[in-house]
Amino acid sequence: MGEPSCFMNRELSWLLFNERVLNEAGNPAVPLAERLSFASIYQTNLDEFYMVRVGSLMDQIEDGDDGVDDKTGMTAAEQVTEILKRTRKLEGKRAAIYEQLMGEIQVHGINLINYQKLSKKEGAALEAYFDVHIAPFLSPMIIGKRQPIPFLENKRLYIIVLLSTAKGAKRIGIVPCSGGAFRRLIEIPTRPGTYILSEELILHFVPKLYAGYAIREKSIMRVTRNADIDENEVYDEELDYRNMMEKLIRQRKRLNPVRVEFSRKINAQAKVELSKFLKVGVEHMIDVRTPLDLSFVSQIQNVLRSRERPELFYTRRAPQSSPSLRSGERVMDQVLKKDVLLSYPFESMRPFITLLHEAATDDNVVSIKMTLYRVANHSQIVDELVEAAENGKEVVVLIELRARFDEANNIEMSRRLEDAGCQILYGLEKFKVHSKLCLITRATEAGISYVTQIGTGNYNEKTARAYTDLSLMTANQTIGQDAAEVFHELQMGATVEHTQLLLVAPLCLQQPVLDKIDAQIARAQNGEDAYIGLKMNSLTDKVIMEKLIAASQAGVRIDMIVRGICCLVPGIPGETEHIRVISVVGRFLEHSRIYRFGKGEGEEVYIASADFMTRNTLKRVEVAVPLLDADVRKRVCDLFDLVFSDDEKGKEFTANGVYVDRELHLPKINSQEALYEQAYASVPAAEREKREKTRLLQKFTGWTRRWTEKKTKEE
Repeated sequence: MGEPSCFMNRELSWLLFNERVLNEAGNPAVPLAERLSFASIYQTNLDEFYMVRVGSLMDQIEDGDDGVDDKTGMTAAEQVTEILKRTRKLEGKRAAIYEQLMGEIQVHGINLINYQKLSKKEGAALEAYFDVHIAPFLSPMIIGKRQPIPFLENKRLYIIVLLSTAKGAKRIGIVPCSGGAFRRLIEIPTRPGTYILSEELILHFVPKLYAGYAIREKSIMRVTRNADIDENEVYDEELDYRNMMEKLIRQRKRLNPVRVEFSRKINAQAKVELSKFLKVGVEHMIDVRTPLDLSFVSQIQNVLRSRERPELFYTRRAPQSSPSLRSGERVMDQVLKKDVLLSYPFESMRPFITLLHEAATDDNVVSIKMTLYRVANHSQIVDELVEAAENGKEVVVLIELRARFDEANNIEMSRRLEDAGCQILYGLEKFKVHSKLCLITRATEAGISYVTQIGTGNYNEKTARAYTDLSLMTANQTIGQDAAEVFHELQMGATVEHTQLLLVAPLCLQQPVLDKIDAQIARAQNGEDAYIGLKMNSLTDKVIMEKLIAASQAGVRIDMIVRGICCLVPGIPGETEHIRVISVVGRFLEHSRIYRFGKGEGEEVYIASADFMTRNTLKRVEVAVPLLDADVRKRVCDLFDLVFSDDEKGKEFTANGVYVDRELHLPKINSQEALYEQAYASVPAAEREKREKTRLLQKFTGWTRRWTEKKTKEE
């Protein structure tokens, strides 16, 4: 056996991450109703992985471009083969966890059953329900020479039926069985709290839809389609860019399948026939022993909530006021005096929205410039930008229409902003703009001044309550000048080539990072303490990883918090032995990016929008900002150290390529809960009491409204 490799394949590393999500679904320390969410998130993650990453690999194979992974030497075909192998293994694990979850849910009065467990009387009642409430909305089809297979929508549920005529001819029947025409969870009238899935009911009564045919085999089926499409492939010079992106979204819906799932096993010959119809290899057909769409778990959670079972859910948490800001004083005035850091979701995004509102109504403000990648459907941030434009401010918004799966929402937002008088930019031809940058320009008697906000996460109020992110608001004029230069180049269709303080990809982020690692290598070689701390979502940039290996070999201590993909294997003697890597998968999605170089006096700390992935460091516009304020810098370092000490949700990546539990403290540390405790502790007791009274009043008002609506309906 050869020496262990320092590198892991990107796709296989991602599967390890999703397995950590699945493990939370099976973790008895997680409240039961929340474990249902993790099971659903695992499925959603896997769907997107197949649509994007496997889709990309399949495109490479089809194009004859079977280039090798630069870290492991695996070809695209080898990667797909290994992905399918590991997916099947994970499906077995998911089935066991799902069965355990459903067993535990039964204890709380909710039971999901199949038709075979019904009495004859219950079966007759459900048959009548099927005939009246479901069958009229179904459109069964038969595939033949004159009836080609219909287009099967991405992730929609279908019944697949193998049929025989009286003369022995074989046919295939397909029944679409998901949509809004009927309920997904159907309660058994004689058993309150007992449900059957609509697709299982359709599967049982499918013979009624094919009278005159014998049913040889039947299963529920779900197709996952490739979603990896480049706007250059649909470029049309006759269309404006926004219309072209709408065309791209329509085209993506019809790309080839990359995976076909079945709830029941069907014979090999039938799979061969289907593979020809669907133009996908038989090896991409996977038998699944759980429901093919777990979105119904939210309905189960709603039932549990209605029964007032708080122990089945996480303790309620709400973002708190920032201790860095004083109530009753303008946010902008406070930022002009001292840098302010917001830490989501522990602290509210409200101060930043307030800052935008103040800018929109401030006579001294002449312009607001902002990059938007993903925003909420009903965005208060967009509302403030609209108000600013309507108040006569110059508002320049770069809205990235290529934010995958958010294209339609971004297109709609761009129209709204444009209608309000904002100047809209659609990004750069070769680079996605992924930075989180807002620049407010003020004209005062003292001259032009800037207030700049730079963050690690999107301008999205919804995700700010579910993702851990950091947001810096600063009046540092050098940072403001750098930000102004970034926007100037973006408006010119270019990227900055030089900055004073900001690190800005694609031209001036990767190399400065390498230089800072080199500086720590030099310290180690001089016998001085040397340290690098990195927190991010993914690590795949081979150039940076090779430099980190060199740093480890020089004796630099390197701590990394990498939530998802990590292609660098730590702990290998002589290579990465001074590197430690942990992954935290918990209640909130770890999303903040932090770069630390050195310790103590002279330590440099940045927060950034960029992971260390080649796509971020060289192929996108990203921004990292240095934390120049000592209080802010210390706070971020303390946060980093706390997360790195997490042994409740933090798992350690080992030299043999697996993640293991950590045993560091008694009791164990859950960093996310600890950060929320800190946030609550920083709010004065009187304000906490006031908020709790408001919450209870809102809850009572909502209960009263629902009760009134129910009584009105009954009457």
